[in-house]
Amino acid sequence: MRILLVLLACLPGWVNAEIYQWQDADGSRHFSDRPVADAKVVDIKPGYGFYRVQTVYDGDTVVLEDGRKIRFLGINTPEVQHRDKAADAGGDEAKRWLIDKLKNTKVRLEVGVEKTDKYGRTLAHVFTENKAHINLQLVQAGLASVSIYPPELFYINELAKAQDQAEQAKLGIWGRPEYAVMSVGSLSEAGHSGWTRLLGKVLNIRLTRKSVYLKFSDTFEARIESQWLDLFPDVNDYLGKTLEVRGWLNKSNGRFSMLIRHPSAIKEKT
Repeated sequence: MRILLVLLACLPGWVNAEIYQWQDADGSRHFSDRPVADAKVVDIKPGYGFYRVQTVYDGDTVVLEDGRKIRFLGINTPEVQHRDKAADAGGDEAKRWLIDKLKNTKVRLEVGVEKTDKYGRTLAHVFTENKAHINLQLVQAGLASVSIYPPELFYINELAKAQDQAEQAKLGIWGRPEYAVMSVGSLSEAGHSGWTRLLGKVLNIRLTRKSVYLKFSDTFEARIESQWLDLFPDVNDYLGKTLEVRGWLNKSNGRFSMLIRHPSAIKEKT
């Protein structure tokens, strides 16, 4: 498989590089941060209107004075308590940080390629009047993990670099035992709730029409959707390597899987 992009660690430190879109012979859309034949640049116009934040829902979701609910792009913070579910470790801390950061200021938005999610929330990178990039600063403080959902590829290099630095310094979630990496072999039948880090060796790779599966054990596989393979290196190179994968577990027929949307969710271990 030809590599169109390499792992984030090998990418140059572009700032908000252009995103390119094209269609293949089957009509499927593809996105990349490097130009290819017949690709067009995705036109993302940053917003220059400023708005007050009316409500901070949690560490990565706010409501503006005009009623729009904003979900921060490229990151994920632990959940706060809602309904009958207890807060995740670090969720309240991220919310308090965001409330304090947004006091006495307004924000502008850089809305994503897809603009809204299935819940009707506006997807955006959020900036204050003094040009602070809130999504990035949450990662820098160790209060959020990087969570890339293609085709939202803006600022991926900055976010990945900030996460590496926060992780090495054990800031925020990276110093909490609740988010320590677990071995694949330690997965119990109950699994693990919330965002999870798993470590293991890739024993086999299988391909279907829609996905590529990295098999770590008889009970756990990481899944990469075929439509996003252009963002990854040759997946066959993962075979036999020890990897850490990050995301949310799904269980079906007594087996676990984790959807990997972007190579930033895979860390090779030596």
